[in-house]
Amino acid sequence: MKPIDFHARALEFIRAQAASIRRQIGEALRDLQKGISLGMPLSQPMTIIAPGVHELRIKGEGATVRVFYYVHRSDAIIVFHAFRKKSQKTPSREINLARQRLQEVLNETNKS
Repeated sequence: MKPIDFHARALEFIRAQAASIRRQIGEALRDLQKGISLGMPLSQPMTIIAPGVHELRIKGEGATVRVFYYVHRSDAIIVFHAFRKKSQKTPSREINLARQRLQEVLNETNKS
């Protein structure tokens, strides 16, 4: 199974969510670790951020949560951004923050 690397802020956000949302995120990430390809409506590509980036689409307990993950590398899954989605379109602020966090994680990984 592939390991999962988390950006600290993404992990902090996920841990703060309701149990049902955390469970859905955990189940989806476990499937990814097993090599199961996720599709709509659970996951969709987010090439606007970078090639290989996908968005988990989680609904539960009055909240809609998005979790961005990167699977381009074959040795790990990188979860780098998560937020509550309040509108139909993903806000540009969230997209820019996601790009920044992905770079932070990739730069940190390359140093190892």
